[in-house]
Amino acid sequence: MSEAYRCGLVAVVGRPNVGKSTLVNAMVGFKVSIVAAKPQTTRHRITGVLTRPHGQIVFVDTPGLHDASGYAINRQLNRAARSALSDAQVVALVVDAQRWKTEDENALEAAIQIGCPVVLVLNKVDRIADKASLLPAIATLSRRHAFAALVPVSASKRDGLDLLERTLLALLPEGEPIFGPDDVTDRSERFVISELVREQLVRQLHAELPYSTTVEIEAIKREKRVLKIAATVWVERDGQKAIVLGAGGEQIKRIGTFARREIERQFEERVFLQLHVKVREHWSDDEAALRQFGYAE
Repeated sequence: MSEAYRCGLVAVVGRPNVGKSTLVNAMVGFKVSIVAAKPQTTRHRITGVLTRPHGQIVFVDTPGLHDASGYAINRQLNRAARSALSDAQVVALVVDAQRWKTEDENALEAAIQIGCPVVLVLNKVDRIADKASLLPAIATLSRRHAFAALVPVSASKRDGLDLLERTLLALLPEGEPIFGPDDVTDRSERFVISELVREQLVRQLHAELPYSTTVEIEAIKREKRVLKIAATVWVERDGQKAIVLGAGGEQIKRIGTFARREIERQFEERVFLQLHVKVREHWSDDEAALRQFGYAE
C-alpha cells in the first residue's frame, strides 16, 4: 500500500533574529526570504514550498513577533505573523537553543491559541560545544507546552533538517499538493527583486542603517537578454537619504553592485540595476504608504 500524500501549511514563527528565514531557505533550497544579522529583516508573510514524492510542505515565513507596536509598520508586522498562524495546520516555533526570552513566550502563546500541533525547533545548536548540555534545556522547554516534537537543528549548517522535514510531514493532513512540483514561492518576481535590494541595504549599511527604509520597484523589462530594473529606496528623512547615498554616491553604488550580483545569481540572468533614493516623511507610520509599498497583507 502506497504512503498517503500529505500537504499543508507550516507557519514558521518566533521572536526576531532567531533564524526563521535561514531555516525556510535551507528547507526549500532557494532564497525565498532575505537574511541579515538584524532583527526585523523579514517584513512580510513569505511562502516557501518544499515538494517531495510523498508530500508538500508549504512554509510560511513570518515577521518576528515582538513587543513594539507604536508604529503602523510594527503593527503590520505583528498582523502578518498572526495571520500566518491562523491559516496553519502546523506551527514551527523557532527558538535559540541557548536563550529563552519574553518574546519567545509571546510567540508560544500565539501558537497555542491556534490549536494545531506545535513543533519546537531548537536552532543554532552548532554554537553549543557540549551537546549534552542541551538535555536540561530540552527538559525545561518540554514543561512549557505539550509540543508535538522538539527538534534540534542548525539552519545555517543544514544539520537536523531531514528529521525536521519528516516530523512536519507526518503532522500534516492528507491532501493534494497546493503548488506545482517546481514552485518554490508564491511571491512575484517584482517582490523578490525588491527584497534582494533591501537585503543589501541591511547588510551594507550595518549599524548606520535607518530602519525606516523600503524598496519600491518602478520598472522591470527584458531587453537583449538583459533584465533592466529601476528601483527607488524610500527613507523618511534627508539625513537618512545622505546615509544611503554616502559620500559622492559611493554607498548607493556599492549597494547596487551587491544587489545586482545577488539578483543575477538568483535569476541566472544579466542584470542592469538603477537605484534612486527618495524621501517620504513618516512612511512607516502611514497606513496609505504601507499599502503603496506592499505591506498590506
